[in-house]
Amino acid sequence: MNKKLQFQGALLLAGMAVAALTPMAARSAPPVPSAVTVTVTAVGKKDAPPRAVKTDDVQPYQGKERKQVANWRRGETLFLAVLIDDSLRSSIANQWNDLRAFLMAQPPTTYIAVAYARNGTAMVAQDFTTDHALAAKALRLPLGSGGAFTSPYFALQDWMKRWPESRERKSILLFSSGINYFRGGSGIADPDLDSTIERAQKENINIWTIYARDAGRGGRGSFRAFNAQSNLTRLSEETGAKSYYLGFGEPVNLKPYFDEIQMHLNNQYLLTFDGGNGSGKSKGRFDRFHVATELPNTKFLTPSAVFLPARRS
Repeated sequence: MNKKLQFQGALLLAGMAVAALTPMAARSAPPVPSAVTVTVTAVGKKDAPPRAVKTDDVQPYQGKERKQVANWRRGETLFLAVLIDDSLRSSIANQWNDLRAFLMAQPPTTYIAVAYARNGTAMVAQDFTTDHALAAKALRLPLGSGGAFTSPYFALQDWMKRWPESRERKSILLFSSGINYFRGGSGIADPDLDSTIERAQKENINIWTIYARDAGRGGRGSFRAFNAQSNLTRLSEETGAKSYYLGFGEPVNLKPYFDEIQMHLNNQYLLTFDGGNGSGKSKGRFDRFHVATELPNTKFLTPSAVFLPARRS
Protein backbone atom coordinates (compact mmCIF):
# COMPACT_ATOMS: atom_id res chain seq x y z
CA MET A 1 0.00 0.00 0.00
CA ASN A 2 2.85 2.38 0.86
CA LYS A 3 4.49 1.74 -2.52
CA LYS A 4 1.18 2.52 -4.28
CA LEU A 5 0.80 5.79 -2.40
CA GLN A 6 4.40 6.71 -3.18
CA PHE A 7 3.77 6.03 -6.88
CA GLN A 8 0.60 8.20 -6.93
CA GLY A 9 2.47 10.96 -5.12
CA ALA A 10 5.23 10.88 -7.69
CA LEU A 11 2.68 11.18 -10.50
CA LEU A 12 1.08 14.18 -8.78
CA LEU A 13 4.43 15.92 -8.36
CA ALA A 14 5.31 15.23 -11.99
CA GLY A 15 2.00 16.68 -13.12
CA MET A 16 2.56 19.82 -11.09
CA ALA A 17 6.03 20.22 -12.56
CA VAL A 18 4.72 19.94 -16.12
CA ALA A 19 1.98 22.47 -15.35
CA ALA A 20 4.53 24.89 -13.96
CA LEU A 21 6.60 24.65 -17.12
CA THR A 22 3.59 25.13 -19.43
CA PRO A 23 3.15 28.76 -20.60
CA MET A 24 0.16 30.53 -19.05
CA ALA A 25 -1.29 31.44 -22.48
CA ALA A 26 -1.42 27.78 -23.48
CA ARG A 27 -3.32 26.84 -20.32
CA SER A 28 -5.84 29.72 -20.49
CA ALA A 29 -9.25 29.21 -22.09
CA PRO A 30 -9.64 31.00 -25.42
CA PRO A 31 -11.56 34.30 -25.19
CA VAL A 32 -15.24 34.24 -26.07
CA PRO A 33 -15.81 35.95 -29.45
CA SER A 34 -17.77 39.21 -29.34
CA ALA A 35 -20.73 38.42 -31.54
CA VAL A 36 -22.30 41.33 -33.43
CA THR A 37 -25.72 40.93 -35.05
CA VAL A 38 -26.86 43.32 -37.78
CA THR A 39 -30.09 43.54 -39.77
CA VAL A 40 -29.39 43.36 -43.51
CA THR A 41 -32.09 44.25 -46.06
CA ALA A 42 -31.79 42.77 -49.54
CA VAL A 43 -32.90 45.09 -52.35
CA GLY A 44 -33.39 44.18 -56.01
CA LYS A 45 -32.62 46.32 -59.04
CA LYS A 46 -34.73 49.49 -59.11
CA ASP A 47 -36.19 48.45 -55.74
CA ALA A 48 -37.73 45.33 -57.27
CA PRO A 49 -38.24 42.26 -55.03
CA PRO A 50 -34.83 40.60 -54.62
CA ARG A 51 -33.96 36.94 -54.94
CA ALA A 52 -33.32 34.79 -51.89
CA VAL A 53 -29.85 35.35 -50.41
CA LYS A 54 -27.76 32.51 -48.99
CA THR A 55 -24.87 32.60 -46.56
CA ASP A 56 -22.26 32.17 -49.29
CA ASP A 57 -23.69 35.18 -51.15
CA VAL A 58 -22.75 37.76 -48.51
CA GLN A 59 -19.38 39.33 -47.76
CA PRO A 60 -19.47 41.50 -44.60
CA TYR A 61 -16.75 44.10 -44.04
CA GLN A 62 -15.90 45.74 -40.74
CA GLY A 63 -13.81 48.69 -41.79
CA LYS A 64 -11.55 47.24 -44.50
CA GLU A 65 -11.45 43.79 -42.94
CA ARG A 66 -13.62 41.06 -44.40
CA LYS A 67 -15.36 39.10 -41.63
CA GLN A 68 -16.42 35.48 -41.46
CA VAL A 69 -20.17 34.92 -41.33
CA ALA A 70 -21.08 33.13 -38.09
CA ASN A 71 -24.82 33.02 -38.78
CA TRP A 72 -27.17 34.17 -41.54
CA ARG A 73 -30.89 33.70 -41.13
CA ARG A 74 -34.25 35.11 -42.10
CA GLY A 75 -35.60 37.55 -39.56
CA GLU A 76 -38.99 36.10 -38.70
CA THR A 77 -39.76 38.21 -35.61
CA LEU A 78 -39.99 42.00 -35.87
CA PHE A 79 -40.50 44.77 -33.33
CA LEU A 80 -42.10 47.57 -35.37
CA ALA A 81 -42.73 50.95 -33.72
CA VAL A 82 -44.68 53.87 -35.17
CA LEU A 83 -43.55 57.27 -33.85
CA ILE A 84 -45.66 60.26 -34.92
CA ASP A 85 -44.48 63.81 -34.29
CA ASP A 86 -47.35 65.49 -32.43
CA SER A 87 -46.50 68.85 -34.02
CA LEU A 88 -47.54 67.65 -37.50
CA ARG A 89 -50.53 69.15 -39.24
CA SER A 90 -53.65 67.18 -38.42
CA SER A 91 -54.35 66.73 -42.15
CA ILE A 92 -51.72 63.94 -42.25
CA ALA A 93 -54.27 61.77 -40.42
CA ASN A 94 -56.37 61.72 -43.61
CA GLN A 95 -54.00 58.93 -44.68
CA TRP A 96 -54.17 56.95 -41.46
CA ASN A 97 -56.48 54.43 -43.13
CA ASP A 98 -53.55 53.34 -45.29
CA LEU A 99 -51.34 53.23 -42.21
CA ARG A 100 -53.92 51.09 -40.40
CA ALA A 101 -54.05 48.73 -43.38
CA PHE A 102 -50.24 48.52 -43.32
CA LEU A 103 -50.24 47.62 -39.62
CA MET A 104 -53.05 45.10 -39.99
CA ALA A 105 -51.20 43.36 -42.83
CA GLN A 106 -48.15 42.56 -40.69
CA PRO A 107 -47.50 38.86 -39.99
CA PRO A 108 -48.38 37.39 -36.57
CA THR A 109 -44.69 37.41 -35.57
CA THR A 110 -44.60 41.23 -35.69
CA TYR A 111 -44.95 43.18 -32.45
CA ILE A 112 -46.32 46.70 -33.04
CA ALA A 113 -46.20 49.78 -30.81
CA VAL A 114 -47.48 53.34 -31.35
CA ALA A 115 -46.19 56.51 -29.71
CA TYR A 116 -46.28 60.29 -30.19
CA ALA A 117 -43.25 62.58 -30.02
CA ARG A 118 -44.00 65.45 -27.66
CA ASN A 119 -41.84 67.55 -25.32
CA GLY A 120 -38.77 65.56 -26.36
CA THR A 121 -40.23 62.28 -25.13
CA ALA A 122 -42.11 59.37 -26.68
CA MET A 123 -45.65 59.28 -25.30
CA VAL A 124 -46.58 55.61 -25.76
CA ALA A 125 -50.20 55.11 -26.80
CA GLN A 126 -49.86 51.36 -27.31
CA ASP A 127 -46.96 49.23 -26.14
CA PHE A 128 -45.65 46.34 -28.24
CA THR A 129 -48.37 43.85 -29.02
CA THR A 130 -49.17 41.17 -31.59
CA ASP A 131 -52.80 42.37 -31.54
CA HIS A 132 -52.45 44.51 -34.65
CA ALA A 133 -56.02 45.77 -34.47
CA LEU A 134 -55.30 47.10 -30.99
CA ALA A 135 -52.20 48.90 -32.27
CA ALA A 136 -54.15 50.39 -35.19
CA LYS A 137 -56.72 51.81 -32.77
CA ALA A 138 -53.97 53.84 -31.09
CA LEU A 139 -53.65 56.09 -34.15
CA ARG A 140 -55.16 59.56 -33.69
CA LEU A 141 -54.90 63.09 -35.01
CA PRO A 142 -51.58 64.81 -34.25
CA LEU A 143 -52.03 67.81 -31.97
CA GLY A 144 -50.70 70.19 -34.62
CA SER A 145 -50.32 73.69 -33.22
CA GLY A 146 -51.12 72.26 -29.79
CA GLY A 147 -48.15 69.91 -29.98
CA ALA A 148 -44.83 70.81 -28.41
CA PHE A 149 -42.31 71.98 -31.01
CA THR A 150 -39.15 70.46 -29.56
CA SER A 151 -36.88 67.73 -31.01
CA PRO A 152 -37.97 64.52 -32.73
CA TYR A 153 -34.47 63.18 -32.07
CA PHE A 154 -34.89 63.51 -28.31
CA ALA A 155 -38.12 61.52 -28.58
CA LEU A 156 -36.39 58.83 -30.63
CA GLN A 157 -33.59 58.49 -28.11
CA ASP A 158 -36.03 58.45 -25.22
CA TRP A 159 -38.02 55.59 -26.70
CA MET A 160 -35.06 53.52 -27.86
CA LYS A 161 -33.70 53.55 -24.31
CA ARG A 162 -36.93 51.97 -23.06
CA TRP A 163 -37.31 49.20 -25.64
CA PRO A 164 -37.29 45.56 -24.55
CA GLU A 165 -33.93 43.88 -25.12
CA SER A 166 -34.04 41.56 -28.12
CA ARG A 167 -31.72 40.20 -30.82
CA GLU A 168 -34.55 40.09 -33.35
CA ARG A 169 -35.25 42.70 -36.02
CA LYS A 170 -36.25 46.17 -34.81
CA SER A 171 -37.63 49.06 -36.87
CA ILE A 172 -39.11 52.50 -36.25
CA LEU A 173 -41.45 54.23 -38.70
CA LEU A 174 -41.05 57.95 -37.97
CA PHE A 175 -43.47 60.61 -39.26
CA SER A 176 -41.86 64.01 -38.77
CA SER A 177 -40.82 67.28 -40.37
CA GLY A 178 -37.33 66.58 -39.05
CA ILE A 179 -37.03 70.11 -37.64
CA ASN A 180 -35.31 70.33 -34.27
CA TYR A 181 -36.97 73.34 -32.65
CA PHE A 182 -35.07 72.74 -29.44
CA ARG A 183 -31.89 73.79 -31.30
CA GLY A 184 -33.57 76.63 -33.17
CA GLY A 185 -34.42 74.52 -36.19
CA SER A 186 -32.18 76.33 -38.66
CA GLY A 187 -28.80 74.63 -38.34
CA ILE A 188 -27.47 72.56 -41.24
CA ALA A 189 -25.73 70.08 -38.93
CA ASP A 190 -28.09 68.96 -36.17
CA PRO A 191 -26.10 68.35 -32.96
CA ASP A 192 -28.56 65.66 -31.83
CA LEU A 193 -28.50 63.66 -35.05
CA ASP A 194 -25.20 61.81 -34.48
CA SER A 195 -26.17 60.63 -31.00
CA THR A 196 -29.53 59.41 -32.32
CA ILE A 197 -27.86 57.47 -35.12
CA GLU A 198 -25.34 55.94 -32.71
CA ARG A 199 -28.10 54.84 -30.33
CA ALA A 200 -29.96 53.15 -33.21
CA GLN A 201 -26.79 51.46 -34.50
CA LYS A 202 -25.92 50.24 -31.02
CA GLU A 203 -29.41 48.73 -30.60
CA ASN A 204 -29.59 47.51 -34.25
CA ILE A 205 -32.73 49.54 -35.01
CA ASN A 206 -33.65 50.57 -38.57
CA ILE A 207 -35.38 53.98 -38.71
CA TRP A 208 -37.67 54.50 -41.72
CA THR A 209 -38.65 58.17 -42.04
CA ILE A 210 -41.59 59.81 -43.80
CA TYR A 211 -41.46 63.59 -44.12
CA ALA A 212 -44.60 65.57 -43.32
CA ARG A 213 -45.06 69.28 -42.64
CA ASP A 214 -45.63 70.47 -39.13
CA ALA A 215 -48.03 73.17 -38.03
CA GLY A 216 -45.32 75.65 -37.07
CA ARG A 217 -44.10 78.57 -39.13
CA GLY A 218 -40.56 77.24 -39.01
CA GLY A 219 -41.33 74.52 -41.52
CA ARG A 220 -42.56 76.90 -44.22
CA GLY A 221 -39.13 77.98 -45.42
CA SER A 222 -37.63 75.82 -48.15
CA PHE A 223 -34.10 76.18 -46.76
CA ARG A 224 -35.09 74.90 -43.32
CA ALA A 225 -37.27 72.14 -44.79
CA PHE A 226 -34.43 71.03 -47.09
CA ASN A 227 -32.00 70.76 -44.16
CA ALA A 228 -34.58 68.84 -42.14
CA GLN A 229 -35.20 66.40 -44.99
CA SER A 230 -31.45 65.91 -45.38
CA ASN A 231 -31.19 65.05 -41.70
CA LEU A 232 -34.05 62.55 -41.98
CA THR A 233 -32.36 60.98 -45.01
CA ARG A 234 -29.08 60.61 -43.15
CA LEU A 235 -30.89 59.18 -40.12
CA SER A 236 -32.48 56.48 -42.27
CA GLU A 237 -29.52 55.63 -44.48
CA GLU A 238 -27.04 55.33 -41.61
CA THR A 239 -29.37 53.03 -39.69
CA GLY A 240 -29.97 50.69 -42.65
CA ALA A 241 -33.32 52.07 -43.82
CA LYS A 242 -34.76 54.60 -46.30
CA SER A 243 -36.36 58.05 -46.15
CA TYR A 244 -39.47 59.09 -48.08
CA TYR A 245 -40.64 62.55 -49.15
CA LEU A 246 -41.99 64.35 -52.20
CA GLY A 247 -40.97 67.99 -52.26
CA PHE A 248 -41.72 70.17 -49.24
CA GLY A 249 -45.47 69.77 -49.20
CA GLU A 250 -47.92 67.31 -47.75
CA PRO A 251 -47.48 63.73 -49.06
CA VAL A 252 -50.06 63.07 -51.75
CA ASN A 253 -50.36 59.37 -51.06
CA LEU A 254 -48.55 57.33 -48.43
CA LYS A 255 -49.60 53.90 -49.68
CA PRO A 256 -46.69 53.54 -52.17
CA TYR A 257 -44.31 54.25 -49.28
CA PHE A 258 -45.94 51.62 -47.11
CA ASP A 259 -45.85 49.09 -49.96
CA GLU A 260 -42.12 49.62 -50.48
CA ILE A 261 -41.34 49.50 -46.77
CA GLN A 262 -43.31 46.25 -46.53
CA MET A 263 -41.27 44.75 -49.37
CA HIS A 264 -38.07 45.69 -47.54
CA LEU A 265 -39.32 44.23 -44.26
CA ASN A 266 -40.14 41.00 -46.09
CA ASN A 267 -36.53 40.67 -47.27
CA GLN A 268 -34.53 41.17 -44.11
CA TYR A 269 -31.87 38.89 -42.69
CA LEU A 270 -29.95 38.78 -39.44
CA LEU A 271 -26.19 38.59 -39.95
CA THR A 272 -23.95 37.57 -37.04
CA PHE A 273 -20.16 37.80 -37.09
CA ASP A 274 -17.30 38.05 -34.62
CA GLY A 275 -16.60 41.75 -34.27
CA GLY A 276 -13.61 41.24 -31.99
CA ASN A 277 -13.76 43.82 -29.23
CA GLY A 278 -13.79 47.55 -28.76
CA SER A 279 -10.00 47.73 -29.07
CA GLY A 280 -9.67 47.67 -25.32
CA LYS A 281 -11.77 50.81 -24.85
CA SER A 282 -13.81 50.73 -21.68
CA LYS A 283 -17.03 51.69 -23.45
CA GLY A 284 -16.48 49.95 -26.79
CA ARG A 285 -16.40 51.74 -30.13
CA PHE A 286 -18.08 52.04 -33.52
CA ASP A 287 -16.54 50.81 -36.77
CA ARG A 288 -17.61 51.26 -40.38
CA PHE A 289 -19.61 48.42 -41.88
CA HIS A 290 -21.00 47.26 -45.20
CA VAL A 291 -21.98 44.03 -46.96
CA ALA A 292 -20.92 43.19 -50.51
CA THR A 293 -22.21 40.48 -52.84
CA GLU A 294 -21.59 39.02 -56.27
CA LEU A 295 -25.28 38.33 -56.81
CA PRO A 296 -26.50 40.19 -59.91
CA ASN A 297 -29.03 43.01 -59.46
CA THR A 298 -28.79 42.79 -55.68
CA LYS A 299 -27.64 45.28 -53.06
CA PHE A 300 -28.05 45.62 -49.31
CA LEU A 301 -29.29 48.24 -46.90
CA THR A 302 -27.17 48.12 -43.74
CA PRO A 303 -26.22 50.54 -40.98
CA SER A 304 -23.13 52.54 -41.85
CA ALA A 305 -21.41 51.41 -38.65
CA VAL A 306 -21.62 48.67 -36.02
CA PHE A 307 -20.95 48.90 -32.31
CA LEU A 308 -18.12 46.74 -30.95
CA PRO A 309 -18.63 46.01 -27.25
CA ALA A 310 -15.89 46.64 -24.75
CA ARG A 311 -13.49 43.85 -23.90
CA ARG A 312 -14.63 41.79 -20.96
CA SER A 313 -12.09 41.00 -18.28
